[in-house]
Amino acid sequence: MNQQALAAVGVYAALCTIIIFWLANETGKVRRKERIALGDGGDKRLSRLMRGMANNTEYVPFFLIKLLIAALIGMPVWLVHIFGAAFVIGRAVHASYFVYPGTPIMRRFIGFGISFVAQAILLLGLLAHGVWASFGG
Repeated sequence: MNQQALAAVGVYAALCTIIIFWLANETGKVRRKERIALGDGGDKRLSRLMRGMANNTEYVPFFLIKLLIAALIGMPVWLVHIFGAAFVIGRAVHASYFVYPGTPIMRRFIGFGISFVAQAILLLGLLAHGVWASFGG
């Protein structure tokens, strides 16, 4: 088992958590300012932040599971860093669209695209490796 690759996964799990904390903090600021305890209260800014946070929490766990599996089955640490860094950068760019009002929607698309490509390539690599290894390759 490659301890360096596993440690690298931990770095990206921590960085993803920082993004979640960032989104949660921004959501909390609007909730406190507008005195909205549940839901979005019809506040467009809060609705936008909530969607950004939900989107992040929908993608991060699946990416981290795939990255961890890849590290456990022998992915080199440098590849863990490439996929992890690309995903985190993409998620941060994507999140910034939700946090900063007036941000062009292209930032959202770019952030999604970067994180999606990292996730899709990792998915295909795991699928290919799994099929190959499970049939004795």
